Amino acid sequence: MLVTVGVSEALDLALRAVLNPGDEVLYHEPCYVSYSRASRSRMARRCRRHAREDEFKLRPAALKAAITPRSKVLLLNFPTNPTGAVLTAAELEEIAAICREHNLLVITDEIYSELSYAEAHTSIASLPEMRERTIFLHGFSKAFAMTGFRIGYACAPAPLIDAMMRIHQYGILCAPIVSRRRRSKRCATARRHARHARAVPPATQFPRPRLPQNGPALLRAARRVLSLPSIKTTGKSSHDFAFGLLKAQQVAVVPGTRSAQRRGLRPMQLRHRHGQLQIAVERIAEFVGRNKFSE
Repeated sequence: MLVTVGVSEALDLALRAVLNPGDEVLYHEPCYVSYSRASRSRMARRCRRHAREDEFKLRPAALKAAITPRSKVLLLNFPTNPTGAVLTAAELEEIAAICREHNLLVITDEIYSELSYAEAHTSIASLPEMRERTIFLHGFSKAFAMTGFRIGYACAPAPLIDAMMRIHQYGILCAPIVSRRRRSKRCATARRHARHARAVPPATQFPRPRLPQNGPALLRAARRVLSLPSIKTTGKSSHDFAFGLLKAQQVAVVPGTRSAQRRGLRPMQLRHRHGQLQIAVERIAEFVGRNKFSE
């Protein structure tokens, strides 16, 4: 295992350690904004597959269609930022079989693995014959609200960790000393709570707002901590919707990424105290209803 300055450094190290110019990195969109830039900075060829807007899952058929003789790395992020998409164990089995068949190395960013309302999380690294071909990335920023401490980590077979360490030790040296020494107890406590949480039904771990069953499709899509509902029916751009909601209802959301905006999508992050979260959902519903957007 290698302790890193957040998961962002872990991802950068993994890509720098395994890619040569011309290698292909496969990933699906919408995705975290750094995946495209990080791959490009390593002079890698990027192969992006757009996920379907119903559930934003990576489909095995789409993955197979994207593979070429240059394909080397499959970059996964489930639960996904910004869509909140998840893959079931059965779906991951299909993806894993394709990776084994085509000798793909998997980099799996599972920083949101604890943040799910209903689905039990499965890591692709836990599946048969995948541990030896997977770089597992995680950290304390999201589920444990420790973003500023910049503590992430990577787990992988020893040769891969050694290659990542050679880059890490001369470029970064180490994660922040204050975070590692003074906050080590907090990290250990967080991991103990995570082990306990895995034995608890996910729906009991995180407060879920009461979403209107017959209300706007915009809100019905917000099923997880992260969500990317469509706002096509509002007739507004992602930017105009976000700022209109902020001005009218004092609810802040983030406009969609460039690829998401082209498809009329806007990310929502449902992480806050339950009472405030419920108020936010009600205000969004009021905003949508008052403007009489069509479904």
